[in-house]
Amino acid sequence: MTQPNNNTNLQEVTDLGTSIALATTTDKWQVLSYKAPILPIHAALLRTGKIFFFCGSGNDPNRLNTPYDSVVWDINKGTFSRQAPPLDSNNQPMDLFCAGHSFRPDGLLLVAGGTLRYDPFYGSPYALMFDPIAEKWIKILSMNNGRWYPTVLTLGSGRVLAVSGPDKDGKLNRQPEIYSAFFPNGWNAFPTTSALPAYAHLFLLSSGKIFYSGAQMGVTGVTPRILTLPEKFTQSITETVVTGLQDIAFGDQAASVLLPPAQDQKVMILGGGSGKTATKRVNIVDLKASNPTYVAAKPLNYARMHHSAVLLPDRTVFVCNGSKMNEDTTQAMLPAEIYNPATNTWTVVAKQTVPRVYHSVALLLPDGRVAAAGGNPQRTVNELRLEIYSPAYMSRSRPVIQSAPQTVTYGQQFTIQTRQAANIKWVSFIRPMATTHSCDTEQRLVDAPIISRNATSLKVTVINNRNIAPPGWYMLFISDNNGTPSVATWTQIY
Repeated sequence: MTQPNNNTNLQEVTDLGTSIALATTTDKWQVLSYKAPILPIHAALLRTGKIFFFCGSGNDPNRLNTPYDSVVWDINKGTFSRQAPPLDSNNQPMDLFCAGHSFRPDGLLLVAGGTLRYDPFYGSPYALMFDPIAEKWIKILSMNNGRWYPTVLTLGSGRVLAVSGPDKDGKLNRQPEIYSAFFPNGWNAFPTTSALPAYAHLFLLSSGKIFYSGAQMGVTGVTPRILTLPEKFTQSITETVVTGLQDIAFGDQAASVLLPPAQDQKVMILGGGSGKTATKRVNIVDLKASNPTYVAAKPLNYARMHHSAVLLPDRTVFVCNGSKMNEDTTQAMLPAEIYNPATNTWTVVAKQTVPRVYHSVALLLPDGRVAAAGGNPQRTVNELRLEIYSPAYMSRSRPVIQSAPQTVTYGQQFTIQTRQAANIKWVSFIRPMATTHSCDTEQRLVDAPIISRNATSLKVTVINNRNIAPPGWYMLFISDNNGTPSVATWTQIY
């Protein structure tokens, strides 16, 4: 079940015909002794430390108009609790298959869109929230039109933007809209934009503008661009194209992340497919530049699509899941790899046991491990096995947060108690993931500068920019001079 990778020296090995440098590690994958009760197409880490899975009809048209499952996974206990499905005005279950989601400032997960019908797919206008404490669905006002495969993004104001996806008639919804509990109708819409793709990977920038990275679901000709929201809903969103992206046609089920720390404003796109084949392409864009342009970075060791990219608290990017062929488990890329932004290098690490392609997910856990789940290479073929990846730092002596505030405000100085204070290099806020289809608009690592220390405590500062750290709940990590992180505590920034 467990596959350790205990290399004692840097060595060259050949795997799938590629010469790879393997670093000294004691990382490992573990397949759990139990399975997920549902296909985890959608996954979010709640502020309770539990993981929320839901799938709606789960890519199975025979399950339309049947009660749909969601579960909360208590990973520490190895148990699952089920929730009553949300019902529409006709007392029928709302199908949240292929919805979009992001966290609100209070820690509730806003879920928008879903499936009205299959083949062709029509998008649902429904919107809900999931309460992580009561572990219940809450209905809110519906959107102005349906969305299937939409992108949902929380803004610095705490309001939530929804874009793209086929509407209730199966036509691309080109009218972005924003949710606020203070709007009389819940959602206010802008005039139409260009044809932003389904599950467009969007990132909130320090300026409040929004960057589309060029990664999405499906193959489109839409170039990366920066979106500027106007002051009034009667005005149009302006769009500025960002050039330089290599293999621009390979955006299908690519991954993209805001590289750590978020203050650097650099976005990386990696892998992705075009038709049935994947690329190793990795490009990075500096969005603080006056004329942002993608530039090539060290490529992946393995071409991938349907993969997951997870920010680790040691400020590296962990990549797992995916395949070099569309939805083909026989071509799955089992070796995981880690990118170090400081050195522009990739390191191949331990191999997964379970091939995971379409409808797979991976999430960072508060203890620094990564949970991987899902996989749906074809309809009704559901991968329910669960895996946990333990990075090499899990086997080291780790710093410990003895106490930290549960709530902080922008610009505030606060104190962290830790016996390792003299040896701490970084303090990091990491926003929990809410992911599906290789897309996650949530995760970001925000640096909290250390301004002073003594033998047992650190004094640090919260960023004073709501766009760099959108209001909400974060995992607070401290990392020592070797980059080894603590277990996180939960802190709300508001």
